[in-house]
Amino acid sequence: MDSKILLVDDEKDIADLIEEVLRQDSFENIKKVYTGMDAVQVCREYQPDVVVLDIMLPDIDGIEVCKQIREFSFCSILFLSSKNDDIDKILGLSCGGDDYITKPFDLREVNMRVQAVL
Repeated sequence: MDSKILLVDDEKDIADLIEEVLRQDSFENIKKVYTGMDAVQVCREYQPDVVVLDIMLPDIDGIEVCKQIREFSFCSILFLSSKNDDIDKILGLSCGGDDYITKPFDLREVNMRVQAVL
């Protein structure tokens, strides 16, 4: 598929697993970054169709990353987070996120949600 995907997670193993599943489903244009600042910069340059974004990142959190991305992009943003309280989900969606997936998660579900927003 020609869609561009940006994976943002400070846990490289998780990003690698998601990438592997997406590639099995014919997604080829995938970039991975591990910090919030890199996410904003790469998003600006790469212009992905979908960003899969962790909330707890080492520099700036995913909520702030989402806000900054929304200043220049209308790409779909799917939060992927271990924060599973309702208030966290509401905050993620109200700052510009399009979906919110909680950890632990099923890799097939992530794949299907990426396809759904495309």
